[in-house]
Amino acid sequence: MSPNIIILSDRAYEVATKIKQEIGGVIQGLEGRCSKVDSSFSDVRVHLQSCFKAGEPLIAVMASGAIIRLLADVLVDKHSEPPVLAIAEDSSSVVPLLGGHHGANEIAKQLADVLQSHAAITTAGDLRFGLALDNPPEGWTLVNPENAKPVMAALLGGEDVRLQGRYLNAAKWLMESNLPLDDDGECVISIAELEREYLPLELMFHPKRHVIGIGCERDTPSAEVIDLVEKVLSENAIPKTCIAGIASIDLKADEVAIHAAAKYLNVPVWFYSAAVLEEETPRLVHPSDVVFTEVGCHGVSEGAALASVGKDGELIIPKVKSKRATVAIARSQEIVEMNELGRKRGRLFVVGIGPGQNAWRSPEVSRMVQEASDLVGYSLYLDIISEISEGKIRHDFDLGKEEDRVRHAMELAGEGKDVALVCSGDAGIYAMATLVFELLADGGLSDAASRIAIEVSPGISALQAAAARAGAPLGHDFCTISLSDLLTPWEAIQMRVKAAAEGDFVIAFYNPVSKRRRTQLEYAKGVLLEHRPDNTPVILATNLGREGELVRVVPLAGLDINEVDMLTVVIVGSSETTTVDTGDGKTWVYTPRGYSAKEGTGIKA
Repeated sequence: MSPNIIILSDRAYEVATKIKQEIGGVIQGLEGRCSKVDSSFSDVRVHLQSCFKAGEPLIAVMASGAIIRLLADVLVDKHSEPPVLAIAEDSSSVVPLLGGHHGANEIAKQLADVLQSHAAITTAGDLRFGLALDNPPEGWTLVNPENAKPVMAALLGGEDVRLQGRYLNAAKWLMESNLPLDDDGECVISIAELEREYLPLELMFHPKRHVIGIGCERDTPSAEVIDLVEKVLSENAIPKTCIAGIASIDLKADEVAIHAAAKYLNVPVWFYSAAVLEEETPRLVHPSDVVFTEVGCHGVSEGAALASVGKDGELIIPKVKSKRATVAIARSQEIVEMNELGRKRGRLFVVGIGPGQNAWRSPEVSRMVQEASDLVGYSLYLDIISEISEGKIRHDFDLGKEEDRVRHAMELAGEGKDVALVCSGDAGIYAMATLVFELLADGGLSDAASRIAIEVSPGISALQAAAARAGAPLGHDFCTISLSDLLTPWEAIQMRVKAAAEGDFVIAFYNPVSKRRRTQLEYAKGVLLEHRPDNTPVILATNLGREGELVRVVPLAGLDINEVDMLTVVIVGSSETTTVDTGDGKTWVYTPRGYSAKEGTGIKA
């Protein structure tokens, strides 16, 4: 997971930037004390504990003792804790405090090299043997972690260890360590693909070199696929911990049951084109002309499993059927990773970055940008998030190219990439999220792009930002109306303005004017003056959260259309909206939460 890089002052920003450049992450700073950050927090204890409980890595440029005290209340289970590191403000020391065998020690070594400092690793096994037996490398599973402590204690006490198993040639990480290897060792490390009882001083590691191929009808129940997988594994004595992944045809990239099975086994899913699977036909045990007619290859489950393990792999469990699904298992000679022929299901993050100020961007949006390999958006929006998007592939678009922008983002995700479609404000308010679903509904996308995973994350809208800057004008019922007639007939806009005026809503006008469109706001002003007082407060908010921010409050009758541009949000109060002055000379706008009995408004309490 992307780490949270915590700083408490601007003095720590330079160190935090080096950390981010090396391993990514989001620089988060204490409000009022940090100006150059990706996001802010107001309470150090609450924020650190929230990240820790969510299992998110923490790299804090602050004193280790302070971190320990702040997290003390939530230190419950050492086996599930995320990496927590303390970095000296002068970068002289990198201290892995928690989660040493969950990545903290490796991160510490990496950062020490970058910062030219010292990694203060105190974990005995790492220091003595150069590895952590309870944290094997990718592609390996420690089956009995409960034995790690007594085995490591015995090794540190001077005992030797013997390696045994049929798959030792792939366990180079053990062979090249500083473990005291001896064929007569009291301790045992076994490499196997079976389940059995263990000796008191034995550790069992399973290599992940099996892949399950799955084929199924559309909308097959998840339980049926999971039950079939369980049945095949059980009958063939293949431990779940030996499974590297699940594979299928790309037509099934959005099949719920396949993803449910992957989640059940906690493994990734890979998808292959029909052409790639068809090349496996000579190795299939049960080729099917019926399947070829339907999807373009002679076997999905067997073909996908074989495509994943390579030419030297073998099909060890031919196709097994249930009512609506098939399962096959292939085994590789090596640890299995996704090869260049396959792809994962692409993800599209539709994110709203707020009006522009870093502090107004949500941590979820920052995380999604960090996880994305590609960013798509209007150039200005991509520039605004440049601090958290280093190393990402940018796809810049001009204004007015909204559909092209969305289509491009979806097609990139269709290639198996993680893509962030970047919008200002909130992605679902007059922004790109709607276009995403319109394109899905209307068609015209490639098949791959129509099967991507989609996540929409909210952002602070211009409406919310303008209201907050001015006070609380949205304290009662409100609505938003776009005055742009590019996509909405002017007659429909007129109808909505009249209805909102008659209903005495607070109204936020988006797209109030443009270079060619100068009369719509004047029309709205005239209609509103028929239904509310001349002195109704109007908020004009320009460049919110960015350089040149300007927020003004004027009476409705005095609204000058020439003071409004394309970057201005206009909020017109209801008949109840009023102002209050504070001792610092500021005028605040607010709409009471209830109605008073006023004459002449047409509205009765």
